[in-house]
Amino acid sequence: MTKIPKKHGKKVKTYSEKILKILSKYPNRAFNYKQIAAVLELDDTKSRNEIIKDLKILAAQKVIIESEPGKYLVKAVSPDYYEGTIDMTTRKTAYFICEDFEDDVFIPTNNLNHSLDKDKVRVYVYNRRRGKKPEGEVIEIIERHKTEFVGVIDIQKNFAFVSTANPKMYTDIFIPKDKTGGAKQGDVVLVKIEDWPAKADSPFGAVIKVLGAPGEHQTEIHAILAEYGLPADFPAEVQAFADGIDTQITAVDIAARRDMRKVLTFTIDPKDAKDFDDALSFQFLENGNFEIGVHIADVSHYLEEGTILDQEAFNRATSVYLVDRVVPMLPEVLSNYACSLRPNEEKLTFSAVFEINAKAQIVNQWFGRTVIYSDFRFAYEEAQHIIETAEHTIPAATSLTGTDREVPEPIVKSVLKLDELAKILRKQRMQNGAISFDKVEVKFHLNETNDPEGVYFKIAKDANHLIEEFMLLANRKVAEFIGKQKKTFVYRIHDEPNEDKLINFQTVIAKFGYKINFRSKQDIAKSLNSILEDAQGKKEQNLVDTLAIRSMSKAKYSTQNIGHYGLAFDYYSHFTSPIRRYPDVMVHRLLQFYLLGGASANAEFYEEQCKHASDMEVLATNAERDSIKYMQVRYMQDHKDEEFLGVVSGVTEWGIYVEIVSNKCEGLCRIREIKDDYYTFDEKQYALVGAVSKNIIQLGDEVFVKVKNADLVKKQLDFHYLRKNE
Repeated sequence: MTKIPKKHGKKVKTYSEKILKILSKYPNRAFNYKQIAAVLELDDTKSRNEIIKDLKILAAQKVIIESEPGKYLVKAVSPDYYEGTIDMTTRKTAYFICEDFEDDVFIPTNNLNHSLDKDKVRVYVYNRRRGKKPEGEVIEIIERHKTEFVGVIDIQKNFAFVSTANPKMYTDIFIPKDKTGGAKQGDVVLVKIEDWPAKADSPFGAVIKVLGAPGEHQTEIHAILAEYGLPADFPAEVQAFADGIDTQITAVDIAARRDMRKVLTFTIDPKDAKDFDDALSFQFLENGNFEIGVHIADVSHYLEEGTILDQEAFNRATSVYLVDRVVPMLPEVLSNYACSLRPNEEKLTFSAVFEINAKAQIVNQWFGRTVIYSDFRFAYEEAQHIIETAEHTIPAATSLTGTDREVPEPIVKSVLKLDELAKILRKQRMQNGAISFDKVEVKFHLNETNDPEGVYFKIAKDANHLIEEFMLLANRKVAEFIGKQKKTFVYRIHDEPNEDKLINFQTVIAKFGYKINFRSKQDIAKSLNSILEDAQGKKEQNLVDTLAIRSMSKAKYSTQNIGHYGLAFDYYSHFTSPIRRYPDVMVHRLLQFYLLGGASANAEFYEEQCKHASDMEVLATNAERDSIKYMQVRYMQDHKDEEFLGVVSGVTEWGIYVEIVSNKCEGLCRIREIKDDYYTFDEKQYALVGAVSKNIIQLGDEVFVKVKNADLVKKQLDFHYLRKNE
């Protein structure tokens, strides 16, 4: 497309850009000069003549088309107009993300034209042929990413404003007096944007829900859910439908399944779990091999396609695990009772049954619907005690019952043998190039009013790895079984890491003496495992773990199988958690359909469902992360006078981020408040450097800090910098 020549010297008024914006916004509508003048609110003769002249120039340059005498259309396909997504910064500017550009296109504040973060937009891109970095202007908002926002309301005499804590939301929202929804000054509210007039600085909205006073526990948890559009409760009609399901197991149900009720079966789960998705069965075979059954709750038996319950489960796509509660995908009558594989109850399951030899090699496999009876329920700590001691008695301090608990001999033998086989499976995975991410999880001891009384770290041990390995085995073998038939299936895929991200990761960890071997895919995986292992127990462990995970691609659901890089599997799916993940329900349905001889399902339909499930997983993860941040801030509110040892986890031009060693809470020490020198940011060293002393504060340094401010609404901690730990 020919550019309009840039005129130097005296500035001449031109309406070309504005004309192009109008015609691009309405690509199927022809405008004459009067209509364009009306849109631009110009009624003087001089301006109208300029518009006529610019229209003729643009038509001569073949930028626009004269569809009929005096009427103009934008060309159907223009090389300077693109569709993509807005990625807001925290500085009221944005980047335009579009597959047509290798680098993101910068959008200045005055070119946003009311677009917000993650909106789908059409953008006019300029500076493309002048050796400059391209910039863009939003011409049209094709689709809003979201219209509902959580914020604090400021009520004036005749109107109100709602301001959000989201640093990427650059505007507050204007609320007319009659649309405040009964909110009181300072309340946290959920507001919906209804309009954004062309000349208005702020969008117009209405309060649709009052969440409560800021800082209160229930308010903040509900605000987190509302921010991500996640439901707090089930609609009444969905709950009524679930309550009306007949959950009795009939003789007809049993007759249609493989009966495994007499095979030794047990579950291993967290102490506080209520939804038991999976159970393991075990028996020694006469040929010296072992039969191991991975039994998964048969949710698809109760969750019928096309019902309002199924639609609700699909919409949610996942359970959300907040710091103080679970927001389940399925109502409790199913998640905690009918589907949950509780001890001493018959349950309907979907199973992967393997014959395995002493080298953990698969000799035979079988997939299908079963009925089981769980003989025993373990907490992870109880199974771990057996693995470590081989004892039959679980002491009261570890036991679920709070008293000494006897475990029958056959179950002890089964746990020990399963642990032995799981360790072989894990070793094989690592040798094949799997990466071991055993990141420490932060957990809180909460009292009856949900106040945090303490912090503890959840660390995966052998009992966790035992369950993990057999779930991975079932997931892999189910995916492989269908994948090799070349039929449509729901895979869990994980792409190779982006090399630029790995190089950035290498730059940071080099300061601690770690090095990635880039020679091959296998060497990268091997060196990453070595780095993660070497960092264990060291001050930089959490930083290294976090940065390693960030350098990886994000796993997602798709019908297009590319394998799973992190697990080093050619085929992988999610089969083992249908109570809490909708993709597992899809996998169960497809597997049963194919076992009955069904032809390959519609890939396009399932790909759309996969995308929705992946998107909802991201929202759930963000909500879970926000709830942990909120509880960390709340915990630190009560520890303002204490000194804490921390590790520098981030260095920026505005200060250092410090993660406290004892509780993993992270906060900011602002550069201007570090008083022992005048510090500036050295980008090459990822460090702050003192102007006088040349003292360096860099990633991984140990420093002492105190809490300066704990903001529950923004979920942010500010620290006072005290000194380095010399």
